[in-house]
Amino acid sequence: MPDTSTHLLLPYLLASQAQKHVTVNEALRLLDGLVQLAVLDRDLTAPPVAPTDGDRYIVAPGATGGWVGWDGSVAYWVDGAWTRLVPRPGWRAWVEDEATLVVWSGAAWGRLDVALGLIALAGTTRVAEGPAASAIDMGVAEELLPGLAGASVDSTITIPDRAIVLGVSTRTVTAVTGATSYDCGIAGEPSKFGGSLGIAAGSTNSGIIGPQAFYAPTPIRLTAGGGSFTGGAVRVAIHYLLPRVPQS
Repeated sequence: MPDTSTHLLLPYLLASQAQKHVTVNEALRLLDGLVQLAVLDRDLTAPPVAPTDGDRYIVAPGATGGWVGWDGSVAYWVDGAWTRLVPRPGWRAWVEDEATLVVWSGAAWGRLDVALGLIALAGTTRVAEGPAASAIDMGVAEELLPGLAGASVDSTITIPDRAIVLGVSTRTVTAVTGATSYDCGIAGEPSKFGGSLGIAAGSTNSGIIGPQAFYAPTPIRLTAGGGSFTGGAVRVAIHYLLPRVPQS
């Protein structure tokens, strides 16, 4: 009979063993470190100077000091010493400083949503990918345009080259002054995504269009109506799809 369990390597009590409580306590200590695994960080290569009992870290590649050779393992500070917990495929851990759940593949820790092929919330998210990495990305680009002034204001963010735009939405964050309304569009098409929009704080518009391709980076333009802008702030958001070419 082996001395430890197969998966978690918990020590077994042996026949006629003296001081059985030592082995039992060691197994409980390991379980306390493994069950509902949550680590503080996964970017450190060296042990922190003043750990607190129970602290756990995923050791980053290139480990040094007391963690040399522990790359990818979980370092567990308990009873005044570091204990190495060697992961098995499928182990999951909550990374507190990232608010992210990761999983051990057998070679590396990766985000669980990526490992499962789930869609993650981000400014740009890949929703489909072929064997040669041809893909479709879905994206949202946002910008707050403060201190509006003049007849029109262009955004710094742009519709990406070769993007298929679904729409551009707006929110009046701070009441617009000078103008009695404003249009949202692009150069040459000032109200493409909405015309005569509200200047009061909290006014919104979802400027949906029939999907349209753009062939150059294109800024969003807000055009004042009934007078020039003298103040106010509007947040704009571009909603788009972006095809990606095969990589091989």
